Amino acid sequence: MASASAAVNRERSVRPVAIVTGATSGVGRATAIAFARAGYRVGLIARGQDGLQAALADVERSGGEGLILQADVSDPEQVDAAAATAVARWGAIDVWVNNAMVTVFSDVSQLQAEELRRVTEVTYHGAVWGTMAALRQMKRQGRGVIVQVGSALAYRSIPLQAAYCGAKSALRGFTDSLRSELIRERSPIHVTMVQLPAVNTPQFDVGRTHLAGRPRPLGTIYQPEIAAQAIVWASEHRRRELWVGLPTEQAILGTRIAPGLLDRFLARLGFDGQVSPLPPVAGDNLYRPLSGDRGAHGRFDAQAKKRSIHLWAATHPKTFYAVIAFAGLLAAWTLRQR
Repeated sequence: MASASAAVNRERSVRPVAIVTGATSGVGRATAIAFARAGYRVGLIARGQDGLQAALADVERSGGEGLILQADVSDPEQVDAAAATAVARWGAIDVWVNNAMVTVFSDVSQLQAEELRRVTEVTYHGAVWGTMAALRQMKRQGRGVIVQVGSALAYRSIPLQAAYCGAKSALRGFTDSLRSELIRERSPIHVTMVQLPAVNTPQFDVGRTHLAGRPRPLGTIYQPEIAAQAIVWASEHRRRELWVGLPTEQAILGTRIAPGLLDRFLARLGFDGQVSPLPPVAGDNLYRPLSGDRGAHGRFDAQAKKRSIHLWAATHPKTFYAVIAFAGLLAAWTLRQR
């Protein structure tokens, strides 16, 4: 019996467990694949069966072991059941990633009460229920990491996305409270938040919209694999927050320094910059999943950045500052030779 238990522990140390919500498309799909490639077992939480089956196949092709945990994250009982199923299968949860979201692209005056409630239930409450489910298990096992997938919009709200911005801002506030509580308890559980820039995901084709044209990301666009890389890194390093991409840092710092100026800037450029001439797609995923599989990428592959020097610098600070120092010394030496 002891040898069997030791074998289970050895296997668990080799194959840690990551649970990803919103795992069927966009950042969640890319993150599930990234964890699989990093040697994790990956629990896949989402509503749509088509996307879950496709995500499972991607995880297995990437060398991971996957588990479908079909659930609507707005329902805490379904989230708890998904966590219990994962623990029953694998014995532990090492990383829990709260990524699931829905949104409505709309002027506030056109938002319906039920639409706003639904965005909040999924994007904010869904992350809260996921956090609480993960905490219960992680406190029992005495370890674990919770990754909140945030956004630059958690700090700097933009027009036409009030529902989403409000939910992400609320998640940041919730996470700050939880972090302080865990510090006071001297808990080994770590909570981190990854703030993302605009990402090339299918949300701009499946999100509900009241706009005249099809929604598009505002500003510089990154591929979802950049976000996934950041999420996996954040789960393995005890960083309070990770800002992904220079636009994220500019938005957050700009809001701290000159929020009124950004209000006016976005009033002038934040409307047309989020609307493309394409007609909106019929149907959306606000209340129920759409059929079919949409994968990780949206329709902006041609414009999206595949690399981020800013992310490399943020995740390799010692090397980055050493390079800067060396460049400064080299420049000083060159000037002296003149």
